[in-house]
Parts: sequence; C-alpha cells; structure tokens
Amino acid sequence: MDKIIGLGNALVDVLATLNDDSILTEMELPKGSMQLIDNAKLQVINQHFSRMKTHLATGGSTGNAILGLACLGARTGFIGKVGDDEYGSFYRENLIKNGIDEKLLICDLPSGVASTFISPDGERTFGTYLGAASTLKAEDLTPAMFQGYTYFLVEGYLVQDHDMILRAIELAKQAGLQICIDLASYNIVENDLEFFTMLVRDYVDIVFANEEEARAFTGKDAAEALKQIGQMCSIAIVKVGARGSHILKGQDDIMVSALPVSRVVDTTGAGDYFAAGFLYGLTCGYSLEKCGKIGSMLSANVIQVVGTTLPQHKWNEIKLNINTL
Repeated sequence: MDKIIGLGNALVDVLATLNDDSILTEMELPKGSMQLIDNAKLQVINQHFSRMKTHLATGGSTGNAILGLACLGARTGFIGKVGDDEYGSFYRENLIKNGIDEKLLICDLPSGVASTFISPDGERTFGTYLGAASTLKAEDLTPAMFQGYTYFLVEGYLVQDHDMILRAIELAKQAGLQICIDLASYNIVENDLEFFTMLVRDYVDIVFANEEEARAFTGKDAAEALKQIGQMCSIAIVKVGARGSHILKGQDDIMVSALPVSRVVDTTGAGDYFAAGFLYGLTCGYSLEKCGKIGSMLSANVIQVVGTTLPQHKWNEIKLNINTL
C-alpha cells in the first residue's frame, strides 16, 4: 500500500453546538467560513465557551484527513508545528496513538486552536487562532521528511506563507510524490486566487474542492468548474454536498452519490474525510468510482458525530463495507 504524508496547520478543535447563530454575528464570523483571529478575540470566544458544553479533538484540514486515512489502515505521516503546552501534547499523543508518523516541530507560541461553532443545521464556522502552527517556515522543511511516501496532501489554508508551501511542494516533487491539495475555504481561495491558480496549474496532481470553493476558484458552477480544474491537473473532485461529488480524470467524468443520513449533527471534517476515503482508495489501487464511494462513506459517518472522532466499532464497520463495494 502506498504511503501518504500530510502537511497542515496542527490545530486543536474546540467545538460548541449552538442553539442559534446570534453568536456568529456578535463575533463577526460569517456562517460557514474560516476566519483567522488574534489572541484577543480567542479570549473573548473562550469566555463564551466557558459557559457552554465543548468538545476537544485534534483538527486542521490535513490533520483530519490523515487521521481518517490512518484509521482505515493506511500508512501515514504528518508535518506540523505546535507549542510546548497541553494542546501540543494532546495533538502529538493522538498522532502516535493512531500510528501516524509524527513530524511535529515545537515553538514558543501557544498551540493553534480552531474555535468551531456548530449551527443547528450542522454547518460549522471557524474562528482560528493559528498560534504555533503559523510559525512553520520553509527552512523547517527537509528532503528527508518526504522520503518513502507516494502522495503528499496539503491544505489550502497554508497559502498565508507562499514560500513555505512552495518549498514543501517542491521537496515533495523532488522525492517523486504526487501532490494533492484541498482548496480549504471559499474566502481563502478568493483572497489569494492568483497563487492558488499557479499552484494547481504548475504543481498539483489532485484537487479537492467543494461547490463554493470551486466557484471561488473558477467563477463557474460545479459542472463547469470541474471541467476547468480538470484541465489543470490529473484528477479534479468537486463535492456538491447532499448531491454527492463529481470526479474528472481526462475523459472519465464520474458522479458519485452522497449516502443518505438520518440527521446531520456536525459537518466538521466532512470534506477532509472525503479526501481521506478517496486517497485511501487510490493507495489500494481502486477505481475512481470506488474511491469516491469510500469518500462518501466516510463523509456520511463523520457528519453524524460532533468533531472528527469515530469509535473503533464504526471504523470496523466502514472497513467491512469497503470490502463489499
């Protein structure tokens, strides 16, 4: 089985389920978006969280995907940066517990935290304090980090540091890895469209985007966006929520249905787990359609729990279902 290394913001998710969306307005957080916040705003959010029931989980887009891959049995690694604190230890221990080759660096800043607000309809909104995660620099990365892997997964959230993300992708390319990128959040794409376009056109082999991100990237609806992205890379995937996902490779245009769920609890990690399932299928040599079906299976399961942690019995069930596809 091929191995996958991921690079991302090593964040601890602190999740709270809302009765209504008024706090999003108060905090000036557009519903469904990811907004970077400073320490002062984090403290205000923490005051709200202190009066609410919260749930703790390791997070970050790539971190979620790598965790999903590891739980399926894939051989994985993760590169990130944390603080020398309780959250940093929590993150490292979770990687080790799940058999992920941890390549975590340490800095003096506090570990990054993604304050995650779950609306009554399951939509999630992030106020993200990057902290230590934001100090990962180009000079921290070495060729040895990428040796022995086949795929490199990187999240679009990292484009705040052009030099670092380019260094990572170039080192991965030099090591012969295929480059996979999840475009992240529509507002991130809009704010750095020229750089995203260059990355996909010149470096990336596999692109994951949801409908809003695809529109931000191309200015077109899902079907037309898929075609445009597909002309720039080897495999393009555009996820369209409850309608499923579109996969394009060359002339192969595949539609995979989403699995029905009785109740959406929290959409946190839905796209990340789709990427995990899809990439797991690739490491096993499955068809694109089966890869997409595995992605849909993981997405359907993770949106029925708060956060991105599924119990072991659920992973066992998923593996059995994969074998019957």
